[in-house]
Amino acid sequence: MFRTLGGGDLLMNQTNRAHPHAVTELCEEGGRLYASALRTGRIARGEAESAPCLLEFALLRPDPDDADWLRPVPPSVALAQRLNAVEREIAEHRRLSIELSDAFEPFMTLSTQTITSTDWVTVLEGNEQINAALDLATGSCQTEVLTIQPSDRERFSERSLLKGLERDRPLIERGVRIRTLYQHTARYSPEKLAYVAQLADGKVEYRTIDEVVERLIVCDETVAFIPTRDDQQVALELRHPGLVRYLVKLFEFMWGRAVPLSAGAPYETTQGGITEVQRSIAKLLVEGHVDEAIARRLGMNVRTCRAHIAKLATALGSGSRAQLGFLIAQSEILNEDQPAAGGADHP
Repeated sequence: MFRTLGGGDLLMNQTNRAHPHAVTELCEEGGRLYASALRTGRIARGEAESAPCLLEFALLRPDPDDADWLRPVPPSVALAQRLNAVEREIAEHRRLSIELSDAFEPFMTLSTQTITSTDWVTVLEGNEQINAALDLATGSCQTEVLTIQPSDRERFSERSLLKGLERDRPLIERGVRIRTLYQHTARYSPEKLAYVAQLADGKVEYRTIDEVVERLIVCDETVAFIPTRDDQQVALELRHPGLVRYLVKLFEFMWGRAVPLSAGAPYETTQGGITEVQRSIAKLLVEGHVDEAIARRLGMNVRTCRAHIAKLATALGSGSRAQLGFLIAQSEILNEDQPAAGGADHP
């Protein structure tokens, strides 16, 4: 709100929009002018225009005898004004904490008497709850984080990229090991590759596999997070030791069959004109999955999936979808050995 103390005040308030800082971080120019005003007893209004924060923080006040001059507010008075506000806020928070303690006190003894198996499972609804629980778990993690990250059909957003970096970098700095499992399609995502490049470190490992089960995060083999809906808006926080151990074993099973991301393109070499991605599609076609289900399981869009199916049909000489399934079953492409899964560098 503008003060009606003359044209200079309007100018100083407009200037202050480009001069933001807290009173606890008084700028160098503001500190110099305030000290000068305290020594001399006043300062010219025009000279103070270079530090509009002095008026904003009420460290200078108009001289009642001359509108062209400003007088300094004694530092003891300015400090007391701000401390009073802080102390009032502290007192209000203390009062609120006492009221909360009193409100929940009757239920504290009841909760210890009714612990059931459901206390090992917490339902998290919405991004805010899910991210808060993840931040708490990763913030206390000491040894290792395991993650399975299905390839989203939509591109990484800058916001999600930054959120991931904010969560992972402190872990790496604390010496926590991170192992992440993607689908093969992640190798063609510039966003994911850029993310991996920013976290390249001996404590961080990335591998890819043709198909993953679902998103999974495990911290220190004590707490795990899994989604319960496709839109990722509801998740379960699991702390049951048996459940968490099972999920860790599932991760290790898939990890041992995955290809290190550092292996690059060699795993994509074709055998008999059929790539490994097309071989995975062929397997799912024989099992009876429709195009949409195949695309979802392999982390690609439906158009890309159908393009691979068309290449499969051409390679096998198929003229129809039904014939393609028959030719795949009769061919040897599903019996060929899988490419090396990088087992030698398995920890």
